[in-house]
Amino acid sequence: MLNYAFKRFLGAWPTLLILIALAFFMIRAAPGGPFDSERHLPPEIEANLRAAYHLDEPLIQQFGRYLLGLAQGDFGPSFQYKDYTVTELIMTGFPVSLRLGGLAMLLAVVVGVSAGSLAALRQNSRTDHAVMSVSMTGISIPNFVMAPLLILLFAVYLGWLPAGGLGNGSAANLVLPVISLALPQIAYISRLTRGSMIEVLRSNFIRTARAKGLPERVVILRHALKPALLPVVSYLGPATAGIITGSVVIEQIFGVPGLGRYFVQGALNRDYTLVMGVVVFFGVLIVVFNLIVDLVYALLDPRVKY
Repeated sequence: MLNYAFKRFLGAWPTLLILIALAFFMIRAAPGGPFDSERHLPPEIEANLRAAYHLDEPLIQQFGRYLLGLAQGDFGPSFQYKDYTVTELIMTGFPVSLRLGGLAMLLAVVVGVSAGSLAALRQNSRTDHAVMSVSMTGISIPNFVMAPLLILLFAVYLGWLPAGGLGNGSAANLVLPVISLALPQIAYISRLTRGSMIEVLRSNFIRTARAKGLPERVVILRHALKPALLPVVSYLGPATAGIITGSVVIEQIFGVPGLGRYFVQGALNRDYTLVMGVVVFFGVLIVVFNLIVDLVYALLDPRVKY
């Protein structure tokens, strides 16, 4: 397994290099620059600023300089957040996004797998139709619509929960952002679990387990659930990375200072290094989580060999 993991790790480097190159040249092709808001400065001062950040060099030379910095673990300084490096900003926003995203995915897995399994066990019943109807509603309504509705209901009308911010880090401040992030994931996971569980329950080894007289609870939990979770695990890899680093809208709505909020501000301000840092960090998370998914496969399915 270690040999397989090492080979996958080496194979991810070309993908990351292509991602870095595309992001680097695309953001510089966009109109505007990091110092456009300071056009009132004399031209010679602006030229000095561009020279200080090496923006006066050819793009190929800038790209080579950026790759050299990445090789040393340096994402560079932020153009807009004075006296801060991109690494410091990422390390400031990532714990907040990790906390929100991790809790949201945990809630989504528990509720989604339970609801999908219940729907599969009662296929074509009212319970099945109700679960799938709720799932389709969760998929159809985006979280930037659901989040304000939750704020209106639980924060404005009922007054049970805070409307935004992290406050002192209490659980009450996390409830609405976590639920808003988790709702679409619950819908996807429940549908994936239902379809996979129905297919597994029709397999020969499940019939054999039932023919041996095993209790239905043992058949479901010990024999059917693990192979039924394989599509869910495949989905969880990129979904977890995306929900941790890509909760841009939710962080904006609830005023949460997470990684997604920094990414939006960096893109609006043409903060090249900040946007690049978040993109590279996101790409690394995608690679890591997909590798973890591949390794978990062997634990869920004994037929998988490395």
